[in-house]
Amino acid sequence: MKLPLKITSSNITILATILLFISLYGTGSAMFDSFFSIQVFLNLFVDNAFLIIVATGLAFVIVTGGIDLSVASLIALVSVLSAVMLRAGIHPFVVMPSVLLLGTVFGLLQGFLICRFHIHPWIVTLGGMFLARGTCFLISPESIVIDNPIYSAISNFRIPLGDGSISIGVVIALVTVAAAVYISRYTAFGRNVYAIGGNEKSAELMGLPVYATKLAVYTLSGFCSAVSGIVFTFYMLSGYGLHLMGGEMDAIAACVIGGILLTGGFGYLVGPMLGVLSAGVIQTMIMFQGSLSSWWTKIVIGFLLFAFIALQRAIVSRRERKRNPHTPKKNKTTVQNVVQL
Repeated sequence: MKLPLKITSSNITILATILLFISLYGTGSAMFDSFFSIQVFLNLFVDNAFLIIVATGLAFVIVTGGIDLSVASLIALVSVLSAVMLRAGIHPFVVMPSVLLLGTVFGLLQGFLICRFHIHPWIVTLGGMFLARGTCFLISPESIVIDNPIYSAISNFRIPLGDGSISIGVVIALVTVAAAVYISRYTAFGRNVYAIGGNEKSAELMGLPVYATKLAVYTLSGFCSAVSGIVFTFYMLSGYGLHLMGGEMDAIAACVIGGILLTGGFGYLVGPMLGVLSAGVIQTMIMFQGSLSSWWTKIVIGFLLFAFIALQRAIVSRRERKRNPHTPKKNKTTVQNVVQL
């Protein structure tokens, strides 16, 4: 009997993530009576919509072989700027496009520094992280409550879905993931992203627009961070420089658990959402349990990261052996020839 789905090195990580999510959710449903309710499931999306958006944008960067450490700080900056502008009486529908433009330009500038001067992404985006976070406290060292009626109405608005409901942020997150999947699979830009992550020098030799593509992915990451910042502001109704401290690591962890290869060139863009939801299930189980510290979420995610990084390493090693099956033999022959000479 032929199985309808063949497990290969190309899909094993995403299948592992799906299996992980189902196992975690099934365990929670078996342990706690109301865990299986539709609203508990939908709350995984409601509470993590902003993280799904930012992790999806970050995934494009990671697929090219890069990294963006500024995403969480940019979200905090968007929340602070939104709060300050709303308090100053600026209309919300002017505030939102303004912070979207800020995030896009922020990502563009980081991408320009990385591509134009060949500076490592860790250095540039680390600087961007400190710049964004420091600017938050320069604007306001205290938390700013948002009491704008339009923001409050958007924050409280719910879309009925069966016996539960979702927020506007969930809709934005799902649209973002759907757009990312489409772009990655069906556009030339998406194919270029994977080609650059697989081998940048080969991509250049093939005539692919490496510079423009890398610039675009950092710009896209900045844009997604700004969108995430708006959704997060709806969720929190406040602006504060300490929002999402360490959130960039949560986004990276979601990408890794979602099967995005840290060395680039591999991964499904639906993966980061599944990674975020898996972490959300762990956090929900700890909340239902009641007596465990919330830090257990970080501990469990740490173990999952080790497991998925080991799986990624195994996949990379297998691919390298397939590409160069005779490499050890050739190296041995070469050494023997040198000795004979």
